[in-house]
Amino acid sequence: MVGLTLDENGIPETPEGRLAVAEKIIRTAASYGIPKKDILIDPLTLTVSSDQNAARTTLESLVLIKRTLGVKTLLGVSNVSFGLPDRESLNAAFCALSVYHGLDAAILNPGSAAMMRACLNAHLLGGRDEQCRGYIAGAAGDTPSLSAGPKEELSLEEIVLRGLQERAYPATKRLLETDPPLEIIDQHLIPILNTVGTGFEKGEIFLPQLLLSAETVKNAFEAIKEQLCKNGEATHSKGRIVLATVHGDIHDIGKNIVRTLLENYGYDVIDLGKDVPTSAIIEAVENNAIRLVGLSALMTTTVPAMAEAIAEIKRRGLSCKVMVGGAVLTQKYADLIGADFYVRDAMAAARCANQIFGDCKNTYLP
Repeated sequence: MVGLTLDENGIPETPEGRLAVAEKIIRTAASYGIPKKDILIDPLTLTVSSDQNAARTTLESLVLIKRTLGVKTLLGVSNVSFGLPDRESLNAAFCALSVYHGLDAAILNPGSAAMMRACLNAHLLGGRDEQCRGYIAGAAGDTPSLSAGPKEELSLEEIVLRGLQERAYPATKRLLETDPPLEIIDQHLIPILNTVGTGFEKGEIFLPQLLLSAETVKNAFEAIKEQLCKNGEATHSKGRIVLATVHGDIHDIGKNIVRTLLENYGYDVIDLGKDVPTSAIIEAVENNAIRLVGLSALMTTTVPAMAEAIAEIKRRGLSCKVMVGGAVLTQKYADLIGADFYVRDAMAAARCANQIFGDCKNTYLP
């Protein structure tokens, strides 16, 4: 049921007045056995052409009603622009503000691209679009949903591609009933990770999807690891890699992405964290027989610390290779500081690792 915040005295001019009407609606509905969960309260959109404060009052009413009463809300969005030119742009802006402030349902024109983009943008910016799925699907011209219905049967590859984390483990368990664990890794997981990585590099798949697919593969690996342990089979790493954000730099998002992807490709990653001194990097390399080190720096002021770490590795004659990455780095600068590889993103880091550990391609660490 829809309840409009107006009474015999008309539409209240203040958010508090509209809240009082909403409370009366809910009380009256309850007396007829209608629960609050079945009610949508419409705090009413008035045109700003006659009252420039109209939209602000509506938004403040929306927030107040939701916070105080915990009821769902509805608005007729396009009323805001009545009597004005370029109505679609104004409607889209008001729609975005309304959704951002918690609007649950809108009366709008779904055939308007501007309105639909406004909704998707606002859901994302308001933290209501998990893993940016709706936004990315909308940008691609798809229906803004990448989730599967509860009865839809999907392959493990499709589950990883869609990032359906909760389905990966049971799907892998079913596959293990017929396929050997390492065959699942070879023929299902690694190929789809490569597909996702290639899509990311081409700009067809975006960072949230890349991360979600990587996390989904982790769940699949859990099922494989359990089966290997049950069979008494050892699980082996393709190789150990040290990752660190260099001294003075506290940004580690990029490094964390690289770690997630490398782990899903079967590498044992020793993540030293952020703001890591050169001495700690050297110690980790020496104590773990490391063949590949990944160093990250986001700020220009911390790149010298990266150069220092590389110089110390070479001075000590350590046999490991060094890959470097970060927003401020380029291939030219990587060459200048003596790095063996410049990796511009996580997939480049995975290719670098595969190049170094190519002789270990048939062993895995779930």
